[in-house]
Amino acid sequence: MRIKDLHELPKLRDGMSYLYLERCIIDQKYRAVEAIDKQGRTMIPAANLAVLMLGPGTSITHEAVKTLTDNGCSLLWCGEEGVRLYAQGHGETRRGYHLLKQAELAASPVTRVEVVMRMYKFRFGEELDPTLTIEQIRGHEGVRVRETYAEASRTFGVPWHGRNYDRQNWGAADPVNRALSAANACLNGISHAAIVSAGYSPGLGFIHTGKQLSFVYDIADLYKTGLTVPVSFYLAAQNPTKLETRVRHACRDAFRKTKLLGRIIADIEQILDLDREILEAGAGADSDPAKPEPLWAPPEEFTGDELAW
Repeated sequence: MRIKDLHELPKLRDGMSYLYLERCIIDQKYRAVEAIDKQGRTMIPAANLAVLMLGPGTSITHEAVKTLTDNGCSLLWCGEEGVRLYAQGHGETRRGYHLLKQAELAASPVTRVEVVMRMYKFRFGEELDPTLTIEQIRGHEGVRVRETYAEASRTFGVPWHGRNYDRQNWGAADPVNRALSAANACLNGISHAAIVSAGYSPGLGFIHTGKQLSFVYDIADLYKTGLTVPVSFYLAAQNPTKLETRVRHACRDAFRKTKLLGRIIADIEQILDLDREILEAGAGADSDPAKPEPLWAPPEEFTGDELAW
């Protein structure tokens, strides 16, 4: 259990804190919950938590789950330090406006292209020529990624012959490709955890499409060249023994050092261009879970003539 002082809990963003626990038992106590491990018992501030991340070796009782969800705390069953997401249990929140806005943006080709352009701008770190087509931007992105691999190869002295691996034959790939695959799996996991924690859909992607993890791939791609590429080449240059395990541990440490989980939430808001109204919409539903939301109505300019009843 990796917590010393509850007053030092990190923030996903203002007003939304999370707690990661591992190798302990979580049980109800009074109207709260506590974590029990070999070092003793630690009370968990359930009423102030938005997300409780359950790492390896964690057991939780039925009553503890009920208490946490009654207090609006979401549960995530994850790998060590949250680098993989295995399952999720939603808390008390009834807000759906983040998801509705994401769906609205993905449904329109115009707004979808705008989001895609912001994603590529984020990757390049600079303004893009507005006359470029998506295909041209993808071409530039391919060049940028290849140059990143080549630079990492020179920096760490690792031979590089391109991204090449067979999912059906893991051991056939060279060490650096195996390291990249392991690191990217970790990055996908923490991206997935951030997405569901903030109320978005992992399946509604913008660049990627057609899979339940499309948005996960979109978001994870924002950080690969800065995180998983250097980590993978650095470790591949060393002893290949237990390479994948060392890669996972290195990613865990890098994610924690760079506070990646919190950054992802803020970056999604920026990429989707969410205003304060959307971010705060539905607050009443959280304070009163049984409160009905307003019913949908068509826009005023909609006449209904297009429909055949």
